[in-house]
Amino acid sequence: MKVSLIPLYAFIIAVFFLVEGVHSQVRDNERMRNFPTIIKEIDSFPKKEDVWVFLLAGQSNMAGRGLVEATDTIAHPKIFALDINDNWIQAKAPLHRYQPALTGLGSGIFFARELIKNVDRDVSIALVPLAVGGTSIDYWLNDEQIQGIKLRSNFNRMLQLAMEKGSLKGILWHQGESDAFLDKIPEYQQKLETLFQYFRLYSGEMELPIITAELGAFASTGETRFLWQMINKKIESIAFKDPNIILVRTDDLKARHDNVHFDGASQRLLGFRYARAYQHLALTQ
Repeated sequence: MKVSLIPLYAFIIAVFFLVEGVHSQVRDNERMRNFPTIIKEIDSFPKKEDVWVFLLAGQSNMAGRGLVEATDTIAHPKIFALDINDNWIQAKAPLHRYQPALTGLGSGIFFARELIKNVDRDVSIALVPLAVGGTSIDYWLNDEQIQGIKLRSNFNRMLQLAMEKGSLKGILWHQGESDAFLDKIPEYQQKLETLFQYFRLYSGEMELPIITAELGAFASTGETRFLWQMINKKIESIAFKDPNIILVRTDDLKARHDNVHFDGASQRLLGFRYARAYQHLALTQ
């Protein structure tokens, strides 16, 4: 009499994913242990010309998945953020609120902290977090809905809200892991260029600076690393052609346990690099 091993294999696989899910939840709870509990809204804004607006868009690595440390939750008095309820608050980690169960430390707050230290005049920085994890370029380009948000419409709406308070200075972008497949990569460059054109049309500034970054070099398999490198080459080609787009390198940055997201230390360094890239692109011209 033959005994089927399929039920046994199914049981083993189910147990594996259950254990991995518990481990992941423990790690995520640890990651979120320092989330801020006190949110301070902005009562009065500086003059519009003294507020520099930056949009943070893309997918999960821009949204942030790193471990939030206690010092990250100390708000900077001259860095603001637009929250999910369209209220301006003093910015502190975590910035992104579309996926509160997942959101962690991102590069945006460190970009703003580094930039504000190196600006000659007295300015404030207003950050608009728009990134949503798991979003391919088609979600953005086709204005598809995810997490209850139509991505491109939401981008435009939040942009208009922000421009009531300040001057738009640039977009920070990080995305591409969801498009790292052989059937998607050939069209990726054209789609991303089209999306960037949409963003600039919404802003009314066709030379708006866009700072983007490579995908990490820490993918878990050789095949995935190869596909991520192909995406990086597409982004590099866009930046090469457009003098107002600059690409930030990430090949030395480290990953969290999942080999998809930058860890906290790398998010800090990435924010620093975004700021230096923006300074090189915009402030030295």
